[in-house]
Amino acid sequence: MFGMGLTLRGSDFALVAKRPWAVLVGVVAQFVIMPLLAWAVGGLYGLTGMALLGMILVGSAPGGTASNVIVYLGKGDTALSVTMTAISTLLAPFLTPLLILWLADETLDVGFMDLFGSILQVVLIPVLAGIVVRAIAGKFVEKLLPYLPLVSVGGIVLVVLGVVAANAQTVLSTGLLLALAVITHNLLGLLLGYGTAKAVGLDRAGRRAVSVEVGMQNSGLAASLAATHFTPAAALPAALFSVWHNLSGAGLATWWARRSGTR
Repeated sequence: MFGMGLTLRGSDFALVAKRPWAVLVGVVAQFVIMPLLAWAVGGLYGLTGMALLGMILVGSAPGGTASNVIVYLGKGDTALSVTMTAISTLLAPFLTPLLILWLADETLDVGFMDLFGSILQVVLIPVLAGIVVRAIAGKFVEKLLPYLPLVSVGGIVLVVLGVVAANAQTVLSTGLLLALAVITHNLLGLLLGYGTAKAVGLDRAGRRAVSVEVGMQNSGLAASLAATHFTPAAALPAALFSVWHNLSGAGLATWWARRSGTR
């Protein structure tokens, strides 16, 4: 999250004033489509307990940090993508806990303030610190920018390995079903994100940005919340999602780039 903050500048938020409708549509779609899809897909596949909770954690998270790269490679609206990621991340401390407590079992022994505090520590404070450091030491940070994605990927790989190792038995028993649910969640998110953007009249580049921002989640945050407040099993959907959405995102970006001259 600190690395993500280093990639942001104050100007990245200027798009909110210039194109508020596009940003609003994207952010609302992010926090409506993915949480409800997680609950619905989890129910469709018969997931219960920590598996369903983990799906809802992923769906209620803000946009993923890799989404901006995917949108850029897919010739989408990168400025809109960056702005949506930034805004959804800043809103996450408020909206993510509400969505989790609403869609998950009301008997959860976790309160709003517990989740709110964790997201402040894991997301908001590191991101804001990164933005401040970028503003103060911009020239130095510019030299580091090419390497920040590698650092982020390395961190996510460690998270995924740890979660899978802690859930070896669960992976063997329900891994395939959970993987299918995660894949369905992601693909429907990409499709509905694109459809929503098209329905409100965004151009092709804008549709691609909204599609990726909706379909790709901050699975690292979801895994962190699961490990902190619930059980290791609740982090498994986030780990699987982290692997899959990067594969699907890269594939989609390649396809879009090849079709950049068509509708």
